Amino acid sequence: MAQYAAIKAKHPDAILLFRVGDFYETFAEDAIKASQILGITLTSRNNGYAAKVELAGIPYHALDTYLPKLVRAGMRVAVCDQLEDPKLVTKGIVKRGVTELITPGVAIGDNVLENKENNFLSCVHMGRGCCGVAFLDISTGEFLVGEGPNDYVDRLLTTFKPKEVLFEKGRRMDFMAAFGTQWLTYPFDDWAFGSDSARERLVKHFETHSLKGFGVQGLEYGTIAAGAIMHYLDVTQHDKTQHISKLTRIDEDNYVWLDKFTIRNLELFPSGNEGSRSLCDVMDMTTTPMGSRMLKRWLSMPLKDKAAIDHRLDTVATFTTDDALRECLSGTLRAVGDLERIVGKIAGQRIIPRELLQLKRALKAIGPLKAACEQSACEHLRQLAMTLDECHDAADRIEMDIDPEPATTISKGGVIARGVSAELDELRDMSHSGRDYLLQLQERLSQESGIPSLKISFNNVFGYYIEVRNAHKDKVPPDWIRKQTLTNAERYITDELKDYETKILTADERIMAIEADLYNRLLLFLGNYLQTIQRDATIIAELDVLLAFRNIAAEYNYCRPEVDTDDIIDIRDGRHPVIERLMGDGQTYIANDVHLDPRSEQIIIITGPNMAGKSALLRQTALITLMAQIGSFVPAGSAHIGIVDKIFTRVGASDNISQGESTFMVEMTESANILNNVTPRSLVLFDELGRGTSTYDGISLAWAIVEHLHETPRAQAKTLFATHYHELNEMEQRYRRIRNYNVAVREQDGRVIFLRKLVAGGSEHSFGIHVARLAGMPRTVVDRANDILHELEASHSKGQMSVPTEAISDKQHGYQLSIFQLDDPVLQQVRDEIKGLDINNLTPIEALNKLNEIKKCLGI
Repeated sequence: MAQYAAIKAKHPDAILLFRVGDFYETFAEDAIKASQILGITLTSRNNGYAAKVELAGIPYHALDTYLPKLVRAGMRVAVCDQLEDPKLVTKGIVKRGVTELITPGVAIGDNVLENKENNFLSCVHMGRGCCGVAFLDISTGEFLVGEGPNDYVDRLLTTFKPKEVLFEKGRRMDFMAAFGTQWLTYPFDDWAFGSDSARERLVKHFETHSLKGFGVQGLEYGTIAAGAIMHYLDVTQHDKTQHISKLTRIDEDNYVWLDKFTIRNLELFPSGNEGSRSLCDVMDMTTTPMGSRMLKRWLSMPLKDKAAIDHRLDTVATFTTDDALRECLSGTLRAVGDLERIVGKIAGQRIIPRELLQLKRALKAIGPLKAACEQSACEHLRQLAMTLDECHDAADRIEMDIDPEPATTISKGGVIARGVSAELDELRDMSHSGRDYLLQLQERLSQESGIPSLKISFNNVFGYYIEVRNAHKDKVPPDWIRKQTLTNAERYITDELKDYETKILTADERIMAIEADLYNRLLLFLGNYLQTIQRDATIIAELDVLLAFRNIAAEYNYCRPEVDTDDIIDIRDGRHPVIERLMGDGQTYIANDVHLDPRSEQIIIITGPNMAGKSALLRQTALITLMAQIGSFVPAGSAHIGIVDKIFTRVGASDNISQGESTFMVEMTESANILNNVTPRSLVLFDELGRGTSTYDGISLAWAIVEHLHETPRAQAKTLFATHYHELNEMEQRYRRIRNYNVAVREQDGRVIFLRKLVAGGSEHSFGIHVARLAGMPRTVVDRANDILHELEASHSKGQMSVPTEAISDKQHGYQLSIFQLDDPVLQQVRDEIKGLDINNLTPIEALNKLNEIKKCLGI
């Protein structure tokens, strides 16, 4: 227990799996946690302590079964093994030490990793007014770095979804305030966040003079974050990092801005809700795990560069028409497997023999693929073909060294092929056919000596020997050495038999040593090809995704979008890519047109009943735009997509009670994020804004936000605004780039039929009570609601409320205050006072005070 305590003191924040005989034991708090997570029995023993200590253990051979459960539960695990053979220890206790420290961010075992997801370790360095962030997937070698304000780093964290986030000790509250509590975090030593130490650690790893070759100059905080990650690998004893060969800069200017609200609201990725389907779910027709991981990256980081988008679209179009190329690529993908993680396993010396054979098959398949791409009419495919490398020497070496049917692990032997080592072949022959060898030797010695009855035998005391009956002992050659005398016979040994005995008794041990040595030499040789294979893997993953785009387009009737640098979005017969896939047999998704043009139709206000399809229409517009900008064909009859720089959504109702934020506060926070970051090239979706407060407040906010998007030059984004506030339809008459549309319905025999077709013009009905009836609301409640609705509509017709007609505004200070025209004579004096007010002499505070006076006069 003293030994355990000493080792545990070095890893206080990890569960220590302490090898004792045939078990990994945990003690005290570790045992309590392990028993709860793993569902194993918690017991207790004295174990040298003054009082009993909790104890829970797992069989050592079941480590691969239990370890993933601990890591997936967010635990850091230190594996403490016996460093010497207990049989050889004659005094004291067995020497033990931590051989591996596994954390969620640096897990590399197949039993822990999800093959279609990256397993990123992230580090955030919070500087003055700026943050640096780095992401490393040690299983693939991907190492990325970025820098920017908090919201940019927050967006990257949402995009890459790291399994563990490092930050500087003592800054937990700062981190939580900036990025929330949803991340599994680890406070790392502050010495690792020094600028010089971080840069020196990176330069040492990459063996370069500086970091300029990676294009990260100027990213001081990002470089510090990346250096801290490399220090973390040192601390966690992950020193086999040859496959981490480059540092890639994440350049915000290259990708569409998708904040965490948009990623969630558009349901780009699985949410975990039972039965739900995401865009990624329906688009992932990739063959390889690395293709699946690349698709996720593309979905979260759409392109803004027209040329890069067109390269992808051209490739998809080529796959559509070139059957031979498509078949060649399909065959290659089936043979490739997960090249990215194979590279990581080679570097970490964790690859099993059968995975090496898979690597050989993948490399052998690259040749035909390269040739097919070189002959393609698509320029982008020809450029990719120039980069592909078949790595002939690596493939040939694997084929020569590894047995065609190897054992599952090197420790079981039978991995190295015949002909690689003459000594290994001899030992194998000796081990596998020792009886035949002894029979042959016995026959030869009998003939040479003239002793027909001699025999070769073995016992545990004397080993191998030649037994000669006394009747023939005078024929024994002089070079035979007497070993034992019996009553009726003599036993002898020869130099040849003694050599054989030595070889046969140590053959298995020697076989294992030779195989391990040859296997390690092979891995060292393959280490020279890691960067080349990584490059091949990236290209093949890209081709995998683009082939998946072709297959989706062919199966579900997608069209090639026209992507341009103008600012127009024109979608004809557009469909929602997820909803249409969920529809049952006999159901048809109703396609719709959407036209957005900043010069004439910048903002579309969409009204219409609940359940008519407004939300689906908004989302499908954003999804079609996003799909086009990742290089995919889209679900539409035709689509012209002017490249957008940002996509924003404000959809649905949710709260954040743990942070003290109500539903309405969350709604306003998301809306504020949009207005503070929107640009004229953005696409904005608002769905039911202002429903979390009073009607007057809600309409006021909705009107003011639409007005801001129309009137503020820097915020004149293409906008779809779905609402039940029919009063907003008045805005079309007042603002030249606002248009009204509604989702049509038909009333027939007291029933409402949803036509789900977008038509010009506003709507004055929401049919919410009808939806309540469809939901199964008690009939008495529905009938009473109809009565109340009629009363409210009657009172409204007497002049309770209309749209803003008077305003206090000051362009210099950038504010506008509106009131509602109420049909009440008492307000004439108020209106006259506003008209006569010299607004230029008021400060913003004075104007707000004036508004409060007006509100008091109105009684609101």
